[in-house]
Amino acid sequence: MFVTFHGAANEVTGSCYLVETGNARILVDCGLFQGSKHLERLNFIPQTINPRKIDAVVLTHGHLDHCGRLPLLVRGGYAGKIYGTDGTLDIARLILTDAAKIQSDDTERENRKRARAGQKPVKPLFTVTDAEQVFKLFAPKTYNEWFPIANEAKVQLVEAGHILGSSSVILVANQNGGRRRLIFSGDLGQWNIPINRDPASMDRADAVFMESTYGGRNHPSYEETVAELKRLIIDAVKSKGKILIPTFAVGRTQQLLFHLYEMFRSGEIEPFPIYLDSPMATAATQIYSRHTDLLDADVRDFFSGENLFALLPNLRICTTALESQALNDVPGPCLILAGAGMCDAGRILHHLRHNLSLPNTLVLIVGYQARESFGRRLLDGANPVKIMGQTVFVRARIVSIEGFSAHAGQHDLLKWVEPLARNKSRIILTHGETHQLNELKYKIEETYGTRPEIPSIGDVLEI
Repeated sequence: MFVTFHGAANEVTGSCYLVETGNARILVDCGLFQGSKHLERLNFIPQTINPRKIDAVVLTHGHLDHCGRLPLLVRGGYAGKIYGTDGTLDIARLILTDAAKIQSDDTERENRKRARAGQKPVKPLFTVTDAEQVFKLFAPKTYNEWFPIANEAKVQLVEAGHILGSSSVILVANQNGGRRRLIFSGDLGQWNIPINRDPASMDRADAVFMESTYGGRNHPSYEETVAELKRLIIDAVKSKGKILIPTFAVGRTQQLLFHLYEMFRSGEIEPFPIYLDSPMATAATQIYSRHTDLLDADVRDFFSGENLFALLPNLRICTTALESQALNDVPGPCLILAGAGMCDAGRILHHLRHNLSLPNTLVLIVGYQARESFGRRLLDGANPVKIMGQTVFVRARIVSIEGFSAHAGQHDLLKWVEPLARNKSRIILTHGETHQLNELKYKIEETYGTRPEIPSIGDVLEI
């Protein structure tokens, strides 16, 4: 059996594994590269993947860096099924549609510039029509159910604790009369936090493909994280400033809304205006409401039906661009949740352009910021910055709260891999920047006496 790495190897984004047995060719994930222009140039289907000869695709979850090349795969001739949990496929449908619309808008603006310069027009990576062809192939599956996906190959999806519906993939296939058991962790979440359930534990595999996004460090405790959020919000409210949170539509938005409700309910903070300025995050929250069975039991009531808006009466939804623009004139204190989470696109850019120069503005970074993303540059202290062609001097306070990460830190990664390492499973580390990968490799070797491997894009491993 062979596994080829077509993304997320010595890199965080672009998840895509090609598994070849003697009887089948299977893709686990087919995601976009995100971050730098160099990485975005890798957003194509490699020649070594013939879409017409792929037997099945399995998605670990619906984030764009795990599903974003599916439209290219289907346009190239793939016509088989795309498996994932109900939650994963609903989130992927939302995210792919949104990505297609953003690309269409960006391409239209670019082509207006090209027309003025006498240059040839360009095409978007994929369109809404391309995305809709993907949705026709979706085949939802439940957690912990074994199902066949190809000749002499079967899969089970188990909880990964990352976002709604996220899963680790257990793939069992026959190879020349023998049987191989592979585990793909997908993105793993933290233990014992609201919203998501804890990741499932597994204890045996011939090979484990394990994410390492935060392999080199631990997050603060969740209690410390919530306490820091409260303190920062209380200070910002006192200064009557705006609180801007560049937020990922799926997972982080819902997490923050729940904690804000808890703060208001306990009386620790007097209610003040909250604006959800992201149609995508609003739609994602509705998906959470439809799949409360996939959530941690403690938060199901909060997301059920109309409960969210009854429990957070100070929450306002901004649907149109005009409603978003009107927030420029809204006085503080107020809190604005807007995408995109890495500040590279979306409505958050408009709010940053109008508010970064104000010293009583607080920008809370609550998620992973890829190398060369605008969010990472803000955290690294870039000043001044250019936003949509305008130079802006940064006087706002920029604060990162790592504990809300949807990714497990080093301690939780070691907890997840422990039973597999103890049983001498072969461990392959992926989904991480070089430093994070090396730190986790060293820690696993030191703790369990087994030496993990770190592949690069294009490498082929024989299992």
